[in-house]
Amino acid sequence: MSDDVVLAGIDLVKDFSGRTGLIKRSTGNVRAVDHVTLELKRGRTLGLVGESGSGKSTVGRLLLRLIDVSDGAVLLNDQDVTQSKHRSLRKLRSAMQMVFQDPYSSLNPTMRVGDIIGEPISYHRGLRGTARDNEVERLLVSVGLAVEQARRFPDELSGGQRQRVAIARALGSEPDILVCDEAVSALDISIQSQILNLLLHLQSEFGLTMLFVSHDLSVVRHVSHDIAVMYLGQIVEYGPADRVADQPAHPYTAALLSAVPQAKPSSRRTSEKVILEGDPPSPSAPPKGCPFVSRCPFAFEPCHEFRPAHTPVNGGGTVACHLQTSGPTLGGASLGGAAFDSEKSATKH
Repeated sequence: MSDDVVLAGIDLVKDFSGRTGLIKRSTGNVRAVDHVTLELKRGRTLGLVGESGSGKSTVGRLLLRLIDVSDGAVLLNDQDVTQSKHRSLRKLRSAMQMVFQDPYSSLNPTMRVGDIIGEPISYHRGLRGTARDNEVERLLVSVGLAVEQARRFPDELSGGQRQRVAIARALGSEPDILVCDEAVSALDISIQSQILNLLLHLQSEFGLTMLFVSHDLSVVRHVSHDIAVMYLGQIVEYGPADRVADQPAHPYTAALLSAVPQAKPSSRRTSEKVILEGDPPSPSAPPKGCPFVSRCPFAFEPCHEFRPAHTPVNGGGTVACHLQTSGPTLGGASLGGAAFDSEKSATKH
């Protein structure tokens, strides 16, 4: 790993045992994460985006070892998290914390806010009494809450306030890395922007490295330096946030962008919508070639036979798409404008 990489997932694989029926008959393994490699760089945010069921939340849990990998490795500052045991794992976990999607279900309803935030402070840092209480108050102020709210229970707070408590709790162990798993999707739109801006502020204040998991590419772009796009357990595109959002090289990324509501409906991107038909295939029976082949409007013969390799893209990053390698080729260009129209025409003839 290079010096600027804090956390890396190397060739991650996660299989779950599929079971069905009253007697839970085994239906074989389901591959939720299929040979995923990604890096979190110090002080930067990597956005991980994809539809529900794409495997992005599973990747976040693998990186924190909330679940064990089926294959591959997770390296935290060159230490293998997947091989760590007991005390060493506890120490590593203090450097990595998660903010979950639903702040109501992730907070203990029987504990007061001060105790919720204070628990990791005591557990990971050994602070007790006044020292712990002072740290709780500092974190409450840092996330925009009043000190008096330490005495409240979670159900006495609004959704946005509860998520601020969850963020404060995550900061209690003084982590280097924060994994935000759909951290704003359960909140009202007006509150979402407040929490996103808070995360950006905290990243600057505490020097955090973040993985931001979401299904909403517009939200991911707002907080991310780089974006990785997942489909059916695989990374299909990766690159700088602006390049991925403005010049998508993969049809799936273009489709995700098409689904984002536009402030100006007459904008150019609206007229170039990529409409996906059907549902994603089952992870238990993935396509032979490209994972996106059954829904791609540009699919041609190699897509059905061969899994595409990651190739460089103009503007930075990589894409796993046969359009960028052989046959009808974009030569690293984005799926937009004249290139978009010509490729759509070429693949239909």
